[in-house]
Amino acid sequence: MNILVTGANGQLGRSLRLAAAGSDDKYTFTDIGELDITDAAAVDKAVFDTGAELLVNCAAYTDVNRAESDEALARKLNAEAPGILASAMERHGGAIIHISTDYVFGGLPYNTPMTEDLPTSPLGVYGKTKLEGEQLVRSANPRHVIIRTAWLYSEYGRNFVKTMLDLTARMPQVKVVFDQAGTPTYAPDLSRAIVRIVEALKTPEADECYGTYHYSDEGVCSWYDVARRIAVRAGRGGNVVTPCHSSEFPSPVERPAYSVLDKTKIKERFGAEVPYWTDSIDTCIGNLLNG
Repeated sequence: MNILVTGANGQLGRSLRLAAAGSDDKYTFTDIGELDITDAAAVDKAVFDTGAELLVNCAAYTDVNRAESDEALARKLNAEAPGILASAMERHGGAIIHISTDYVFGGLPYNTPMTEDLPTSPLGVYGKTKLEGEQLVRSANPRHVIIRTAWLYSEYGRNFVKTMLDLTARMPQVKVVFDQAGTPTYAPDLSRAIVRIVEALKTPEADECYGTYHYSDEGVCSWYDVARRIAVRAGRGGNVVTPCHSSEFPSPVERPAYSVLDKTKIKERFGAEVPYWTDSIDTCIGNLLNG
């Protein structure tokens, strides 16, 4: 299968390069330097030139705070571009895997793991534009797999794990919020799930695979729990991290207080393996500390 990947230089895109390295499929990895996903003509040409039968969209505007003052660009990348990508694949008879976010929730007081069919309620521009992107993908191409994920991190780019490793090494005390609950997602884990989905889309049962799915690692924790785990595993002791309320860090947008995703559907449909969050974060920390 010929597969076109957008957003290939981000955390997920770089992880997907490694996960797909042994595949028999032909992957073409692109980022802004190779393909402007907001340019419909350029996207159509890329799909035609690569003979893409499947497109995996890892690209997004992910700066949650800045999106509040940069709504036009956030909407262009998070909503309009996915619609363009899905439409191009539909015209060429292909499918799309689109990555979305737990931020499509947040405005309703859920307190048990959230399933794919629950009402959405985004709180800010980022969540609203990502939800719009989902809607445009669904309306443009029936052959779609939308994966909502949360708290993504990896050895690449900027993320919470790398920030905490830096802060706990330099500061005697680091405050981290304990009133937001969710589950971290190690980008390599999600990448392996995507590769598994790709394999399923090559089977005669592909039509049964399309729809919306949730993926994060297993377990439930707060950002404080994650930061403390990082500090301990890095040999800095848990006491360097202290819990605090979200109100102590004023933000232009409210974060979801509870964003634990229910992974039952993706596990049952694709047999996706979902590691426990501490196992994966320990792996990432080890890789970062050992070079």
